[in-house]
Amino acid sequence: MQMDFDIIKEKTISFVKDTLQGAEAGHDWFHIERVYKTALSINTKEGGDLLLVTLAALLHDIADSKFNNGDEEIGPRLAGNFLRTLGLTAAVILEVQQIIKNLSYKASLGEIGFSSKELDIVQDADRLDAIGAIGIARAFTYGGYKNRVLYDPEIKPDLNMSKEAYKNSEAPTINHFYEKLLRLKDLMKTRTGKELAEQRHQFMLLYLNQFYSERECES
Repeated sequence: MQMDFDIIKEKTISFVKDTLQGAEAGHDWFHIERVYKTALSINTKEGGDLLLVTLAALLHDIADSKFNNGDEEIGPRLAGNFLRTLGLTAAVILEVQQIIKNLSYKASLGEIGFSSKELDIVQDADRLDAIGAIGIARAFTYGGYKNRVLYDPEIKPDLNMSKEAYKNSEAPTINHFYEKLLRLKDLMKTRTGKELAEQRHQFMLLYLNQFYSERECES
């Protein structure tokens, strides 16, 4: 028997917090919370299914493949195992799993066989957290976690990476702006997401200008 929505939400939040204890700072509970709140905000204007948006946003990074030896099935699998304990229908569980499976940027570099309004909403919320001031902080946090150099002028951004090349990239963090972050504005699916992305995109451009100015020791 399916539980009340508020109970489902609170149990899911508790599960996510427990599971992500000690997670890398760019993919921890606070990232989930931001994506969840942004997804709810977008959903008020876009009109997706609240239960699906809530569950997908809260569970979208429950086991990111880049922290699990590249296993792209572990996230949907763990989410499904948890959701079955809540008595949700098989249809709801499958829908949430499909959103999680197709949400990431690297997933968009491969073949996509699923689409929905709820995927668009949660994906835009996740991508918004990858750009702007927080996105910059997350990029360098992950770069430090992977011991990547900040910038190397001899290593040029690869603007035509395959999914496998993207997954295995060890490029400097500044390259990531060109290989992904600056592209996200034009990949937003919802009208609300597009509007929110514009200011964050401009902030990243300002940051890069300042970065290069300081690198060249310009006054």
